[in-house]
Amino acid sequence: MNLQTVLSQLEQGLSGIVLPSSWCQGRTAFGGVSGALLFQAVKQVVKPTRRVLSISTNFIGPLIAEQPFDIKVEVLREGKSASQVLARIEQDGSTCVLAQFCFGESRKSELLVSNDETHQLVAPKPEQRIPYIPNMTPEFFQHVEICLQQGGMPFTGAMTSHLGGWMRFAEHEGFQDELQLLALSDAWPPTMLQMYPRPAPASTMSWYIEFLKPVQLEQSQWFGFEAVTHNSADGYAIEEAKIWHPDGELLALSRQTVAVFA
Repeated sequence: MNLQTVLSQLEQGLSGIVLPSSWCQGRTAFGGVSGALLFQAVKQVVKPTRRVLSISTNFIGPLIAEQPFDIKVEVLREGKSASQVLARIEQDGSTCVLAQFCFGESRKSELLVSNDETHQLVAPKPEQRIPYIPNMTPEFFQHVEICLQQGGMPFTGAMTSHLGGWMRFAEHEGFQDELQLLALSDAWPPTMLQMYPRPAPASTMSWYIEFLKPVQLEQSQWFGFEAVTHNSADGYAIEEAKIWHPDGELLALSRQTVAVFA
């Protein structure tokens, strides 16, 4: 079941949604697909003239595959040019994922600060792709393509916590926008896992992403990704990523708080 098929369940309502096990990492659903489901549900109640500016997500408990869950959406405020919406995923009476969305309409402004940053990535190569290996890589890896160029594979005792490369879905489905960017940007392993000499668990606790401009890529294009670890101590790590258009334009900024267990 590809991403579009998963999202199409929302056409029948926000109750009784089921994720297949192929979208899991360990015992819980892949965070990117959870965020994409909430985003798709929220877009149904927001004016189409308003684009998403930021999403703040907390992963509160495991979202178990092959078991039904519900999505609850609450419009907190609908202003003249901005909307604030809260959405959650509930399963068996417990909240699993909670996210707040901020949308805004374009307005005239005399203030303009252009971003002139550039990435350090080169064109993706087939030999750089991380393969899906059953019982070794997360199950959801069968749906995504990750081309690793900076940093190393998890649990290889690397000397760096930086991570970067290219990302896209394995099945190319129409144009890609903020929804696909959101789902893909959580596909990368936590930056510090590559420093571990042996397998150890880690779990994203909170995730904040900001969109600098509207996103539209052709179906087969890659998003660039570069992440750094700002701090890791006392069992928690803070990492930040930049997501790029293939032409070098900065599209989004992402920050995560990750619990590490080693």
